Amino acid sequence: MIVGIPKESFPGERRVALVPAAIPGLLKAGLEVSIEAGAGVEAGYTDADYIAKGAKIVADRTEVFRAADVVLQVLCYGSNDKTGKADLPLLRKDQVLIGFLRPLGNLETVQGIAGAGVTSFSVELMPRTTRAQSMDVLSSMGTICGYKAVVFAADHLPRIFPMLTTAAGTITPARVFIIGAGVVGLQAIATARRLGAITSAYDVRPAVKEQVQSLGGRFIELPIEAADAQDARGYARPQDESFYKKQRELLGRVVVESDVVISAAVIPGKKSPILITAEMVRGMALGSVIIDLAAERGGNCELTKPGEKIVEHGVTIVGGINVASSVPYHASQMYAKNVCAFLLHLVKDGKLQLNLEDEITRETLLTRGGEVVNARVREFYKLPALETAAKGA
Repeated sequence: MIVGIPKESFPGERRVALVPAAIPGLLKAGLEVSIEAGAGVEAGYTDADYIAKGAKIVADRTEVFRAADVVLQVLCYGSNDKTGKADLPLLRKDQVLIGFLRPLGNLETVQGIAGAGVTSFSVELMPRTTRAQSMDVLSSMGTICGYKAVVFAADHLPRIFPMLTTAAGTITPARVFIIGAGVVGLQAIATARRLGAITSAYDVRPAVKEQVQSLGGRFIELPIEAADAQDARGYARPQDESFYKKQRELLGRVVVESDVVISAAVIPGKKSPILITAEMVRGMALGSVIIDLAAERGGNCELTKPGEKIVEHGVTIVGGINVASSVPYHASQMYAKNVCAFLLHLVKDGKLQLNLEDEITRETLLTRGGEVVNARVREFYKLPALETAAKGA
């Protein structure tokens, strides 16, 4: 059974789906590894590194897809809306595809993946359970994003983060406010605190208060309560507009008093809620910075332009997209560890074994036999339930 790793084709994507250190584990499980030449170079991994660990280097991308029983990618067609469609003709019936597929992004795209006949697994759908923790790609990439957001902010802010007592007097610390205290937000809190900033955070889910405080952050409590704040997977649920209106009114004071605002309030499959208005931005001090990590879904800031850095009212607003790719060496390392753990979960005796009684397999399986078979995805797009989907396939 051959595992193929093509070079990522999304513009600016520097990660690679497999790093050399992960190869021995796959070989031990009876798998072969075939990698497109140069696939890991931008992440810091040479072809020689892969060869030394037992992988085969293939010069032609088409050959990687042709020979592979399993294709591992970071951004597959679905999450790669720029160049990913070119890979569809390279896929074949019953081939296995594993990676980011953005299953709740666009029905036509998901059906296009199904139409290729592949058995695809979407890493975004990984259950947030103890058993699946080693396979949780979203948490790994979220950790990178939270760290990098603070580094971006520190680079753009015309102040320094820590308090300093110098011969020239005392320099007061920067004030950093983080909206959304999931994996991304918590890592941002930890990083901002390490740099010496006064850090506070807000989340619609009261349950995260203890986590914020454990990292040295101050939890901002608002006198409003969200109805059914989180779903069974631990993600924030969307609220109605009246809630968001009240939320914006109460958050405004904290935002305008902050030097840096990092927003990471994302609801899977939904447009990001607007939490930072143009009026709030106007009230911020000159030189303040907003890093909007919800930009891919429209952004939490009313003025955000996804993928761009702009200055409005003297405030720098960064619409972060594909942030994890800016730290490709370790992002690839973490991604590879997660995706290999998942692949080895699916493989027994050198062969793919799909046990649909297993929650991890069932919940991540997106397409099979030409159909979108994931029950959650079908429900999201209001597709009729499949008889097999009802049974877990």
